[in-house]
Amino acid sequence: MHRAVEALGQPVAKPCLGIGQIDRGHPDLGESQLTRPTLQLLNQPLPVESMTLLHETILETRELRWPNEAACAAFAAQLSSHAPLRDARIELQGELGAGKTTFVRHLLRALGVQGRVKSPSYTVLESYALPGLQISHFDFYRFNDPREWEDAGFREVYAQPGLKLAEWPDRAAPLLPPPDLSLTLRVVDEDCRELTLCAFTPRGQALLQ
Repeated sequence: MHRAVEALGQPVAKPCLGIGQIDRGHPDLGESQLTRPTLQLLNQPLPVESMTLLHETILETRELRWPNEAACAAFAAQLSSHAPLRDARIELQGELGAGKTTFVRHLLRALGVQGRVKSPSYTVLESYALPGLQISHFDFYRFNDPREWEDAGFREVYAQPGLKLAEWPDRAAPLLPPPDLSLTLRVVDEDCRELTLCAFTPRGQALLQ
């Protein structure tokens, strides 16, 4: 890993944790920054049972620490260089303000996306076409029923080649296909984030390398 990313431990086989969700204006929609969430939202992981019901067995996990946004950008740049990413399904878990959209912005920049990278909070889907790469960035925060995912035709989008990035995936469960990799961000302080990466497929394991 890049020196800006501090490893917290070695790969282990354990469940991946999610974070509770409360609508307070979706601070992930701001400019690229890791914002401070409301204090009472901290340390509210989803039950482990929720993750095991949503997805298949976790093949591998890693835990990292981003001491600042520069570390987030460095991690995104590293991830962008892995060939399996071009056809991967990645889910982003974490409370409001944890930095999910910030990470996506850094990843898309590293992949070569130019211009403004908008949050799909209201549009649900933002698409980007690069030479040899189609990117679909989803935000299911405003879904009230998982069936909205299928009604919107997203099953066809997921069936096509390309990178899929999904924020708030639990709002579309259980219809959402299982991810290759799940990233759960946890707030430590205003700048620092802890990160749990869970691989559900061999492609996800390859991305962990």
